[in-house]
This record gives sequence, C-alpha cells and structure tokens, in this order.
Amino acid sequence: MRYPRLPQPDTPRLDEWLGALRPLLAAMREERVVLCHSLGCILWLQHARDGWPEHRADRVLLVAPPSPRAKLPGVVGFFPLAVTTEEVAAAAVTTRLVCSLDDPYCPECGDSIYGRPLGIETDVLDGAAHVNVDAGYGRWPAVREWALTGAVPLS
Repeated sequence: MRYPRLPQPDTPRLDEWLGALRPLLAAMREERVVLCHSLGCILWLQHARDGWPEHRADRVLLVAPPSPRAKLPGVVGFFPLAVTTEEVAAAAVTTRLVCSLDDPYCPECGDSIYGRPLGIETDVLDGAAHVNVDAGYGRWPAVREWALTGAVPLS
C-alpha cells in the first residue's frame, strides 16, 4: 500500500501531479488499485484523458470529486475537464464513484456531473459532506473490502 505525497498540496499544478502519478503507476507490479479523494479524482480523470494503456488500473475509486465551479484557490490546470466515457473505461477495468448530496465542493452532486455522464457506477451518500474526516469518515470498512476484492456497495 502506498500513500503518495503529491507536490505542492496547497497550490497544486496538474502537470506536476501527473508527473508524480505516472511513475507511481509504473512501479506497481501487482494489482493496481487506485483510491482518489477530491482533487485527486480530477487528477485521475485527466490522466485517463491522456490515454496511458500501460498504466491501466484494475480498480479506481473516486471519492468526492469537486465541481468545475468550486472555488479552489491556487489550483492550476485541473479544469476544464474533457475526458470521455471511453477514456475512463480504457484507464481502468472498473471505476466507481462515491459522492455526497451535500458536498460543499460539489453542490450539483458528483453523480450528475461525473457519474452518469461518464458511465461511472456511483454510490450517492446523504449527509456525508466532502466525505472526509471532518464529515465523520475515518476507517471505512466497505472501502477496504472494495480495495481488496471489488465488493460493492460502498454506502
């Protein structure tokens, strides 16, 4: 298991984050399971858009991606996002989305702007805000089980 530190987390740049992501994927020799939260989801979708078949993941979980309209100071290059359903499907055997109906960074709900348009299976949570520690999420046994086996649902 790896928990990569992406460069400049307070002022992220897409090009730098992609430059950190791709060597990590290349180094994965076993099953590639990728879990992303918030802007990390957009990083994955931008990676998928660029088409790197040699970095194809087995499973990808996108948790609480922000809306393109979210106010994210210091963020450079992550939006606009122009990934297609086909590119998402080519980037991973399985991609799943978890989002909340009351996420302050995605008031439209991630299912409406990412899940349905990109053909991503989605678990929609009610009252989970940004699905992070501040919202009461810490250990999440269903996500651990999904990472190990692909079991669903995650809600």
